[in-house]
Amino acid sequence: MTLPLPQSILFCCDHNAVRSPMAEAIMKKLYGQSTYVQSVGVRNDLEVDGYAICVCNEIGVQLDRHRSRSFDEMEHLGEALSSFDLVVALSPLSRAKAEELTRCFHLKVDYWPVFEPTDHGTNRTDKLAAYRKTRDEIVDRLKATWGADRARS
Repeated sequence: MTLPLPQSILFCCDHNAVRSPMAEAIMKKLYGQSTYVQSVGVRNDLEVDGYAICVCNEIGVQLDRHRSRSFDEMEHLGEALSSFDLVVALSPLSRAKAEELTRCFHLKVDYWPVFEPTDHGTNRTDKLAAYRKTRDEIVDRLKATWGADRARS
C-alpha cells in the first residue's frame, strides 16, 4: 500500500552533493509538480558530485544545475523548515540534525538509510556502479512509498 504524496518534502544528507539532490531530482521526475520538493545538507562544503550527475542523466534526470545548500542557508534564504510537511533524512548525520531542528515543530522526520557511494570503487566503472546502487535505492524507495510515477507528460 502506498501513501498519498505530501504537499511538500525536504530531503537531507551530509553535504547536499549526492544523495539528497538525487532524491530531489528523481522525485520531481517521477511525480512532477504534485509535491514541492527541495534538498539540503548539514553542511554546504561540496558541489554536486559528477558521478551523481552522470548516473542521474542515465535515467533522464537532470542534476547538473543543482546548487548545494545547507539547512542554515535554506533558512537564511527565507525558506522555513516548518513549511515542509515531511523531512526525509538519508544519512545518520542529517537525521540527527533534522530531529534537532524540528524538535519544536509538529513535523515528521523519516529516515531512509541510503547507501553512501563516495568511498566505494577505485576506478570509474566501480564508482559508477556504486552511484547507480544509490540512485536505484532512491528510486525503489520513492516508488515503494508513493507508488509508480504520477508525473504528467
